Amino acid sequence: MIDTATLATFVAVVFGLFLIPGPAVLLVLSRTAQGGRAIGICTGAGIATGDLIHTLVAAVGLSAILMTSSLAFGIVKLCGAAYLIYLGIRAALEKPSDPSAPAVRRVTAGRAFWQAIPAEVLNPKTALFFLAFMPQFVHAERGQVFGQFLVLGLVFVAMSLTYTTLLALAIRPIGRVIGHFGWVQRWKGKLIGAIFITLGVRVAFQRQ
Repeated sequence: MIDTATLATFVAVVFGLFLIPGPAVLLVLSRTAQGGRAIGICTGAGIATGDLIHTLVAAVGLSAILMTSSLAFGIVKLCGAAYLIYLGIRAALEKPSDPSAPAVRRVTAGRAFWQAIPAEVLNPKTALFFLAFMPQFVHAERGQVFGQFLVLGLVFVAMSLTYTTLLALAIRPIGRVIGHFGWVQRWKGKLIGAIFITLGVRVAFQRQ
């Protein structure tokens, strides 16, 4: 199995990668600002679930298709970009809420969770990361390769869930301050929509 030194190195490298903001981080931050701490945590849980799916797929070798096939890479890339842009358009088209009236069509925890899963699963960059990065920490002479890959993937998922949860908890006070400004309430949907659309365009132009 995986030795302690290898696992510690893997954790350190993954932690360093988390410090570089990506689509997952921005999705958690925007959802937290939109719906609060619980929504942000559920979004992070959805992202972690997407990472778990990537782990299982990569462990049986299917992610290799994305590395070797330009067509497969392009299809997944465009699907992920289209989904993020769709979420952005929906958010941008929602009517501004009246601060004096109850909010309507607020994103629920369940919806945030289920929307985050395909957003992460359809991110080709994540799939390629699992294929190109994790094998460096897997050694056939130390036992079953599938088991090692699965352990590393589960560690990644646990770290992802912990990191996104901490982000959701940290942004809550900031969200409360922003909530006191009426113009932010009026333009919140368009701002969040712009973030999602930007993420979609960014994914669409990722290179293999």
